[in-house]
Amino acid sequence: MERGLYTEEHEQFRSVVREFVTREVQPHLDEWDERQCTGRDVWLAAGKQGVIGLTAPEEFGGPGLNDWRFRNVVYEELMRVGAASLASSFSLQDDILGPYVADMGTPEQKQRWLPGMAAGELIMAVAMTEPGTGSDLKGVRTHAKRAPGGWILNGAKTFISSGQQADLVCVVTKTDPAGGTDAFSLLVVEAGMPGFSRGRNLKKVGLWAQDTSELSFSDVFVPDENLLGVEGAGFRQLMKHLPLERLAIAAGAVASASAALDWTVAYVKERCAFGQPLGGFQNTQFALADMAADIEAARSLLDRCIMAHNAGTFTTVDAATVKLFTTEVQARVVDKCVQLHGGYGYMLEYPIARAYLDARVQRIYGGANEIQRQIIGRSLTGLR
Repeated sequence: MERGLYTEEHEQFRSVVREFVTREVQPHLDEWDERQCTGRDVWLAAGKQGVIGLTAPEEFGGPGLNDWRFRNVVYEELMRVGAASLASSFSLQDDILGPYVADMGTPEQKQRWLPGMAAGELIMAVAMTEPGTGSDLKGVRTHAKRAPGGWILNGAKTFISSGQQADLVCVVTKTDPAGGTDAFSLLVVEAGMPGFSRGRNLKKVGLWAQDTSELSFSDVFVPDENLLGVEGAGFRQLMKHLPLERLAIAAGAVASASAALDWTVAYVKERCAFGQPLGGFQNTQFALADMAADIEAARSLLDRCIMAHNAGTFTTVDAATVKLFTTEVQARVVDKCVQLHGGYGYMLEYPIARAYLDARVQRIYGGANEIQRQIIGRSLTGLR
């Protein structure tokens, strides 16, 4: 089917991204997986090539592209080669932290952080999850007390993506012990601040090349100028930006499923069994047909949501719907693709095996899919 999402300008940008991926990403995938970290070089190369920092305003070193279709092109090209770890890391910077700073930051904060983020020179992480909270952000125990000129921060975070490499960490913390949803603020901790330490680089099922850490804060002094947004409004600020995070997860899901299907079609046309290509068997063709239909439906929903985001009409329920549906499709498709690869699908030298491992977290982070179902259900019934 004719997709109709992209213009010639988007396709020209795709050629730039594809060249970057071929030169700077694809040759290093095995190396990054082995060391469980991408390192800095690819971030700097992405900054020079204009692959990251797309929405950063021009006065802060970016192109100021508010058309999210350009970001989707980056997803598609990274997922095409199985670079899910890097896609996730870049998304954290471009779809979560960059918009945080651009939307909530003071002019001084924007000038201090955005140019480096757009250039790939500064990596930022967000520290929400704690050992006992998961998707329940209201259960955050990390706390900060007022001190002359700033805050004294104490607490621990876990599952923090880019935690080992991050130069800046946006910490979700309780600043009012007696408050409810108005109890939370966002404090930006900088690498090297006394009392800030990083734990081990966590070993995960998938996304091996994305460093993921435990972080701890012991009497860390955070100056007032590192308060991001409004004191006490942290929870509302997070909720405002969650739809874009979920759209980004959905984009990764569709791009991953599409790449998995492409790899599998190529495989079953070449692999022979019982005297004929696997692709000639009715079971194979039926499985491919089901996957193609699933992906087409997911892509159509994603495209509608991308255009809604561009138009400023993308809602929390839209975000929950697209995140839920596309990640469930991704899980089904990647699983079927592994099955059609047979024993080779279980070998990590094949990209489908990596995609299978990388896909599992998609239904967990950004708010577990059970949370998405609850959001959608409440919108239908009006009951809480």
